[in-house]
Amino acid sequence: MGSLAEGSASQEEEITVLVTGFGPFRAQNPINPSWEIAKGLPPFLPPSEFPPLEVSAIAKAVPVRILVHPAPVKVAYKSVRELVPALWDGRKIDYAIHIGMASGRKFYSVERRGHRDGYTIKDVDHELLGDEERRKREGDGWVWNGMPEELLSSIDVDDVWKRWRAALPGTDVRVSEDAGRYLCDFIYFSSLAHLARKGEDRRVVFLHVPVAADELAIENGIEITLELIRAIVQSGRMKQVLARRRSSLEDGE
Repeated sequence: MGSLAEGSASQEEEITVLVTGFGPFRAQNPINPSWEIAKGLPPFLPPSEFPPLEVSAIAKAVPVRILVHPAPVKVAYKSVRELVPALWDGRKIDYAIHIGMASGRKFYSVERRGHRDGYTIKDVDHELLGDEERRKREGDGWVWNGMPEELLSSIDVDDVWKRWRAALPGTDVRVSEDAGRYLCDFIYFSSLAHLARKGEDRRVVFLHVPVAADELAIENGIEITLELIRAIVQSGRMKQVLARRRSSLEDGE
């Protein structure tokens, strides 16, 4: 449905991965590591020294372009709601990773699901989301009308995590089931819902990173994010290949 994640030969020349990071949102955290990591990513994913045999044997290597949104995302509901459609529409995005900071975590986690409701914390503009009243007022015209309370990524998060973990021995990387019901969760659900509304693969994940923003932490975060991108691409490529094999077998029956 318009994504290389579903595969066509003409699209295999390059894979594009969109990455966003957030701006500051607390006085005690004037530097948001999510943006420092995002803006430090190279324009293309460096080749792996030791690609998995399963990938190298059946799927040719393709360039992976890393498209970083050029500015930190403001930690504000209105800004995010206006931004998300522009991130996706009118260009080829094969996958996206939204990055945000989790002040209570010392590990890196990829989120499985986003939530529609429960946003009770004010943003940096001291505004609440206000969707309870908006839903009553707008009815069928509400932006998320018909969307379920939770949406899952179409990316195989468990398979991605296994690949990610294997590439980073000694690094604490996890799958999380709760993105926090603040702006991190909100941008994630916004992307998931936008793609679902269009009938497309929900080809996006959210990456939570620890609060540390010193030079070493950012360098580590960049490397960990690159390996997540690699894991997502490899997982998607294998999914494509297996789907084509199944299709060929069915056609031959």
